[in-house]
Amino acid sequence: MKSALAAMLDPAMLLVRAGVKPDAWQARVLRSRASRLLLCCSRQAGKSTVTAALALHAALFRRNALVLLLAPSLRQSREIHAKCMALHAANAPLLGSWGKAARQTRDELVLGHGSRVLALPGAEATLRGFSGPGLIALDEASRIPDALYAAARPMLAVSQGRLVALSTPFGRQGWFWREWATGTAWERHEIPWTLCPRIAPDFIGEERHALGDAWVEQEYACSFGALTGLVYPNFAQSLHDSTALVSGEAVGGIDFGWRNPFAAVWGVRTRDDVLWLVGERYRSRAPLFEHARALPGKTLWYADPAGRTEIEELRAAGIKVWPGNNTLSGGIAAVTARLETGRLKVARGACPELVREAGLYRYEAAGSETPLDRDNHALAALRYLVMGLDAGRMGKLRSGLKV
Repeated sequence: MKSALAAMLDPAMLLVRAGVKPDAWQARVLRSRASRLLLCCSRQAGKSTVTAALALHAALFRRNALVLLLAPSLRQSREIHAKCMALHAANAPLLGSWGKAARQTRDELVLGHGSRVLALPGAEATLRGFSGPGLIALDEASRIPDALYAAARPMLAVSQGRLVALSTPFGRQGWFWREWATGTAWERHEIPWTLCPRIAPDFIGEERHALGDAWVEQEYACSFGALTGLVYPNFAQSLHDSTALVSGEAVGGIDFGWRNPFAAVWGVRTRDDVLWLVGERYRSRAPLFEHARALPGKTLWYADPAGRTEIEELRAAGIKVWPGNNTLSGGIAAVTARLETGRLKVARGACPELVREAGLYRYEAAGSETPLDRDNHALAALRYLVMGLDAGRMGKLRSGLKV
């Protein structure tokens, strides 16, 4: 029983008793009490081993617990499940009757006290029959579709179970990137290859020579590499954690839409001309009066000049709104100028759709100056806002005056 108590208090002991000395980062993750864990990991860092230990611990020390292991394919989730069963086999003699298995298959481990660990493929339909899991582990999370992630989260509403997502990056796209960049409820752990003593610098050098720097940075250095040809490749650098002391003029931008989303972003311009974005609205098929009610008051808005009727309706509702400048190249240049000079800052978690679009909005082809006409609704609202604020500055730049 002492062995069982030690493993209950310290999940890292499950690895130690299986003859695995956990890396420092593995021990930190296993000992964390956070209900939401987000791990950005190098290849071969040992994340599947950590997932298996987390799953086994959750099943061992709670009666009738349900633990779900999900990956993009059933083969991948079975690999984690196999490691979980191997850890169980190594620890079972020390746990006594408490840890005895009642049934073991390639997809399921059932313990005598009713807890289950299940390996499932990465398909939304596989989740519909389960409820109340104590732990959901999402492996290779950056490759798991948004729909599966959206289906998994509601299952935790009643059980208050844990959600653990582990992955190497896969570019600035998908829910894993958005949560890493803007999510507010996660405890994050970044594990590049340098934190894994089993990966040698010589090997990384060979990988760079064979596959290139971009591949190594993504697969081993936890880099969310930008898609080729992004209009705003450094947008993520504008994300900041705190706006507690920010004050200034309340301003916002609006892009009208019905089937395409109505998009609005807003924030404050400080006395030193830094634009802080602290909120957004992004919704399709909603009437204008609903949008008007959702927008913050006492704000100066710059809106899509093509929406003359909408602008007049907003003005009739007491909202101060002006037609924006819809010059595409000029707007991109103005937003880029603020990004490069640090005069555009986005509160982390406040504008998830804006950040998502910035990770996708790109030019049509190499050498083109025309972006693809998609992934640009919140970005259009930002363009109208920045062009409205910087009209005088851009005029001085065109005339060659110092600003």
